[in-house]
Amino acid sequence: MDTLMLIPASLIVFALGASIGSFINVVVYRVPAGLSVLFPPSRCPHCLNQLKSYDNVPVLGWLWLKGRCRFCKNNIAMRYPVVEFITGLLFLVIFGIFQFSPLTMGYWVFCSWLLALSLIDLDTMTLPNPLTKSGLVLGLIFQTILGFINSNNSNSWTNAANSLFLAVLGAVVGIWLFDAIAFVASIVFQKQAMGGGDAKLAAMMGAWLGWKHLLLASFLACVAGVVVGGGAMLLTQKSRKARQWGKKMPFGPFLALGSLITIFIGEALISSYLELFPK
Repeated sequence: MDTLMLIPASLIVFALGASIGSFINVVVYRVPAGLSVLFPPSRCPHCLNQLKSYDNVPVLGWLWLKGRCRFCKNNIAMRYPVVEFITGLLFLVIFGIFQFSPLTMGYWVFCSWLLALSLIDLDTMTLPNPLTKSGLVLGLIFQTILGFINSNNSNSWTNAANSLFLAVLGAVVGIWLFDAIAFVASIVFQKQAMGGGDAKLAAMMGAWLGWKHLLLASFLACVAGVVVGGGAMLLTQKSRKARQWGKKMPFGPFLALGSLITIFIGEALISSYLELFPK
């Protein structure tokens, strides 16, 4: 891409991502509470006053208000601008890798779903069905469209059908794999070791990534979970809260992290692994 076009395009992409991040904040707050994500418009959770349009500008609005509500002066959590900023960066990285392509649009959607689900899992230890199911359906649609676009005119519908079949296969592998892990773990530990939402999230990941990349993402998630959870549990007695979190940490954010790594460098990791076993 021409350098003169890259800078304004990057600014637009970051602004778009930050705006989506603002909506993700709404989803994270309202979906677990059973509230509509569209109505009423954004408002202060303390005094319930509707936010002014200029106060609702992603990242900048929080800075203008100095982290306080214009009306009741209660603190506005720093997580709001942080989520907006991170979403903007994610959009920018995806755009930098995949440029103007269907993959860019698709992965923007996928990563938005992953971020929303991760934050909800951190807050409530749940992965809401409306998000995992809608994410699964969008993954199937995405792979079907991708198969249609990436084929020649003579067999476009056949290729689309094949892509849909592989997406369904990935979803089935995801839910079967994690259901099996949960079943075995419940026998070993004599208690529920994994929530049903993790299997549904894995099914969603399988639809978007395919079964091969799903396995890689799941492996990376397990490695990250062991490192973070084990580190938290090894803290001193003074950090009892952190050790308790290590025992009851949600797995959804690690699955999301594994998916992100797979999107960005999955092919390179698989190629490096295969090079260890030359024919």
